[in-house]
Amino acid sequence: MSEPRIGVSIVTMGDRPQQVEALLASIAIQDVLPTRLVIVGNGTSLPDFTAVPGLSDLAGGVTTIELDENLGCPGGRNVAIRRLAELGDVDVVVELDDDGLLVDSGVLRKVQEMYAADPKLGIVGFRIADEHGETQRRHVPRLRATDPMRRGPVTAFLGGGHALSMKMLAETGPWPAEFFFTHEETDLSWRALDAGWKILYEPDLLLQHPKTSPARHSVYYRMTARNRVWLARRNLPLPLVPAYLGTWTLLTVARTHSAAGLRAWAGGFAEGVRTPCGRRQPMRWRTVWRMTMLGRPPVI
Repeated sequence: MSEPRIGVSIVTMGDRPQQVEALLASIAIQDVLPTRLVIVGNGTSLPDFTAVPGLSDLAGGVTTIELDENLGCPGGRNVAIRRLAELGDVDVVVELDDDGLLVDSGVLRKVQEMYAADPKLGIVGFRIADEHGETQRRHVPRLRATDPMRRGPVTAFLGGGHALSMKMLAETGPWPAEFFFTHEETDLSWRALDAGWKILYEPDLLLQHPKTSPARHSVYYRMTARNRVWLARRNLPLPLVPAYLGTWTLLTVARTHSAAGLRAWAGGFAEGVRTPCGRRQPMRWRTVWRMTMLGRPPVI
């Protein structure tokens, strides 16, 4: 694809207006401007962002969508993706956390170049680092990874900053909205790999983001367990389901030092077993092998 058209999607719950304005300002100074910018208010109204300098230069302007209820991160992103698909003039969507910041003006140009060079590139993961340049271990999409500057093919990506091929999404389907929070990136990654698309981690694409812990969310333990069970039930060949869930059960017990957290996790696990998980479409064994060769077999 020559010079793919870039769209940008931001989902916000309305509690970070200053951070959103700073992010929009960092988008407006990119040396390749997005064709479209979609901002979704996830269960909230949105202020007028047209006063942010530079946004008026966007060819397609700024589209704002206000949702009556919070659909969760994947649900909100799906709303933006559907609108971009309806508009029909975007080939790649860059999705950014509302408290992130593009500190380099060449991010969208680099994304455009990467997709122009490889028609089978489905997902590009950005490097996430705080204001001191430090990347948390959980933000490096590899096992036993100590170097956040190592680029290359991976089996997962970071939800805070990434790019998605619209053509890929038309083939794989959108985000799993029912997940609401946690593991939606893994679900989309596995479906993309099984459909033959590539996932690349590119550390030169930096999203500055404050250091956080996912456990800050009250629903973290329950949804982590529930969604991991759903993930396995939806995507893994049957022999790998107990292996994957068994591995993560042992890791969770070893890592969690909160009795309340473990109780919430156990409740979420039971919920994942007994409730519908969406369409089951197990990945092919050659995808399992491909993931293993990339350093992360789908059992951990």
